Amino acid sequence: MNRIFVIEDDENLRNQMKEILSGYGYEVILVQDFLTIEKQFQQADPNLIILDINLPYYDGNYYCRIFRRQSKIPIIITSARNTDIDQILSMELGADDYVVKPFSIPVLITKINALMRRVYGEYSKEEKKEEKVDKMGYGGLILEDSSFKIRYKGMERDLSKNEYRLAKVFLKKPETVLSREELLEALWDQSDFVDDNTLTVNITRLRGKLAELGLEDVIRTKRGVGYLLDIKEGEMA
Repeated sequence: MNRIFVIEDDENLRNQMKEILSGYGYEVILVQDFLTIEKQFQQADPNLIILDINLPYYDGNYYCRIFRRQSKIPIIITSARNTDIDQILSMELGADDYVVKPFSIPVLITKINALMRRVYGEYSKEEKKEEKVDKMGYGGLILEDSSFKIRYKGMERDLSKNEYRLAKVFLKKPETVLSREELLEALWDQSDFVDDNTLTVNITRLRGKLAELGLEDVIRTKRGVGYLLDIKEGEMA
């Protein structure tokens, strides 16, 4: 049984999440002592974390950073903070998804199930098969599957799991307009249940990594349609 570690200081909400997630077959471990979160995390050895931002003593971003140093476990942030800056910060610190409060429980369940499939289930097996082809590239840009690194002209950057998935989709179809729905499906399987703003955050992060490699504006927005990776156009802009 997969274990979910819930770090939420709203007692009613955390109890509600436990009741509903238990009904979906998950073992739910609730944090109640917010002074010993790290110790409880190590004891719980969970498969996924639901992490609130506004917590006593230290905020969720602090713990997100701590957990990510220790593990690649999926982390879903929940917060009433709904600005792009807040979402970018959490995801830069290692979160896999960000859900704005008040949220729909069915949406949360869908995101949990999608992450579980990606990391532990059928899709993780498919990704391991694909890792036999370790490198793919376009225009001098090289993506390494095994290391989650992206390289260009002797420079390299590490990518998060979501940045890697987006980069892989773009490199499979360079100079082709990709719809937001296609990109969402690459990340979360069920695009109808995903907060569209989360895709924007991940695109922004990937653009930032490419800019650090000297590739400014190579992911172009086609308003109302989607996004396009075009290194030649980006270099000319």
